[in-house]
Amino acid sequence: MRKPVPVHEAYGSWAASYDSDVNLTRDLDAELLREADLQLDGAFVVEFGAGTGKNTAYLATRASRIIALDFSAGMLERARARIPHGLVQFVEHDITQTWPIADGVADIVVGNLVLEHIADLTPVFSEASRVLRSGGVLYICELHPYRQLRGTAARFDNQSGAFLIEAYVHMTAEYVRAGLAAGFEIAAMQEPMDKASDGETIPQIPRLLQITFRTR
Repeated sequence: MRKPVPVHEAYGSWAASYDSDVNLTRDLDAELLREADLQLDGAFVVEFGAGTGKNTAYLATRASRIIALDFSAGMLERARARIPHGLVQFVEHDITQTWPIADGVADIVVGNLVLEHIADLTPVFSEASRVLRSGGVLYICELHPYRQLRGTAARFDNQSGAFLIEAYVHMTAEYVRAGLAAGFEIAAMQEPMDKASDGETIPQIPRLLQITFRTR
């Protein structure tokens, strides 16, 4: 396995096959978002790490407005093709920098499978808190740190071989501390495992970490 590829470069290369590649983590993440108790109907939603729009398309069936941020032009190109109507404003942006969104306007901020690629969580949580209204919700769903410690990592394959993507291990307590420091309180937290079919045994290691925060 080669040295991890920088995030911007990696997702630009992965964009064309991201949706069609076998990816249990991506699929479970999408299922969990759809099952989450988020008051999306008529909401103003900010999504960070929108990628190819795998979750944006679902959010667009319920929200009244969406601003979707992502670092990768290649991923956003796929997302725009998936969701051609004007409900979603796609913005190429580094989410560790000030978001191009006014203070206190969003009802919900959603981030999925992106924070593992961020070295310092502080600016992301701070920006989420800034753009949310009072009582607003931040929902995150990330690869569980236990999986990372066991060697699971975001990766993609192409004709040149297999590539790991630059990533950082954030333990559960680190996500919690970042949220509390940004002025959130925890509304819910789950550690979802793979769903077994009848007669199948799944190792009891959580695949994802799912946390819902609320502004105080």
